[in-house]
Amino acid sequence: MFSQLGDKLQEIFKDLRGHGTISEANIDAALHQVRLALLEADVDFQVAKKFIARVKEKALGEAVLRSITPGQQIVKIFYDELSILLGGDPAAAGLDLGKPGRILIVGLNGSGKTTSAAKLARLLKKQGRAPVLVACGLQRPAAIEQLATLGKEIDVPVLTPDPNEKNVQRAAAAALESPAFAEPPSQGYGEPRPTVGQAIFDTAGRQEIDAALIEELKQLKDFLQPQETLLVVDAATGQQAVSVATHFNDALQITGII
Repeated sequence: MFSQLGDKLQEIFKDLRGHGTISEANIDAALHQVRLALLEADVDFQVAKKFIARVKEKALGEAVLRSITPGQQIVKIFYDELSILLGGDPAAAGLDLGKPGRILIVGLNGSGKTTSAAKLARLLKKQGRAPVLVACGLQRPAAIEQLATLGKEIDVPVLTPDPNEKNVQRAAAAALESPAFAEPPSQGYGEPRPTVGQAIFDTAGRQEIDAALIEELKQLKDFLQPQETLLVVDAATGQQAVSVATHFNDALQITGII
């Protein structure tokens, strides 16, 4: 999708750069092509509409129209706005290395939460932290087994609930009392021993957003008070990602998206 969108935008930008003078008609024609390219790439209609409006406002500015290289100026505006649309400058996770950290992973069933939790744990371990994976997906036993397997592969402790536990909050509370979180294990001979653990809580999902899922996650978040609440979304979801992110954010005030 990104490759096709990139190729289409390059064609549009090449044409803009070729104009010695730029008129509103030139800009409107280019924006029309960009709008079509975004919609063909399954970008949400409202997102595309707002993006086009921001670009047009800046592109019609007097400084651009009177520039000796107006085409290049407009191309820069496109790139700047695309960068903002895709998230802008990268931001580090809001975790203080000197304090215990809690990260809540949420999302729909099958979105990749468990795999993402393990990847995040591996990243934190590389940064010299002492991550601990906590299985809170009580609805699907296979998810607990998957997390345990991934944790073993990356040499990160995994805390699993009692097989008979049905309450996710009790499962999380039991994990917080575990020595694996309170006393992070050594990272190996010759390497510095981390002094604080970072707990990553992998939660259950559903095929679609429902009241039971949201209520369970809200109660778990209220109990854990995590520094980060990360929503995992399949990159191939398309326009539905906007709706999914909106619903989860309204309920949980997510801090980031994977």
